[in-house]
Amino acid sequence: MAVLPEVPKSGIRKKILAQREQLQSETHAALSMAISERLLELPEYQQAGAVLGYMNFGAEFASEVWIRQVLAGRKKLALPRVNHHTNQLDLYWVEDIESQLTTGLWKIREPIVECCERVATLNEVEFALLPGVAFSENGARLGYGGGFYDKLLARMVIRPVLVAAAFELQIIEKIPQEATDVKVEWIITEQRTINCSEQTNPDKPVN
Repeated sequence: MAVLPEVPKSGIRKKILAQREQLQSETHAALSMAISERLLELPEYQQAGAVLGYMNFGAEFASEVWIRQVLAGRKKLALPRVNHHTNQLDLYWVEDIESQLTTGLWKIREPIVECCERVATLNEVEFALLPGVAFSENGARLGYGGGFYDKLLARMVIRPVLVAAAFELQIIEKIPQEATDVKVEWIITEQRTINCSEQTNPDKPVN
């Protein structure tokens, strides 16, 4: 786990994103595969019938490997699309990522509205994989600054199990938190599965 001095969120983003970009393609693929395997083993994922995922961009965890497994396992898959009118995320059920996605904002693949059914009731989602720049072991999440996922979760009356997939280099000691920030319950890295609810001591090791 990286230990950073007290710095603003922008400073943390800059540092972690730079480190993530330095991963070699072979290493990035191998670490992503290891994370995907751990995600598939998580009981909370195995028990969920409807799953929220995201399509990766840049040097993020390569979520497509996991997403293909979600579909192969015949779970319902929801993917987000930025609504430019509301500046929020709308969710759509996706059955085929080859034909039902297009390149959208920030070159992230997102559902084609005409090809996908919109998720009418957000409470249908039982398991949510959230992207992020950095995380702490107690579940604090640092996003990209848009607040899209915090606003999405605020609209959910019943929250799904919240999970983050991240490279070990993205796990840091402490993240500044605001009242609207939502913590994840699990963090999956290439090395370990972290149960964030058990982290009364941020330095406590978890397998």
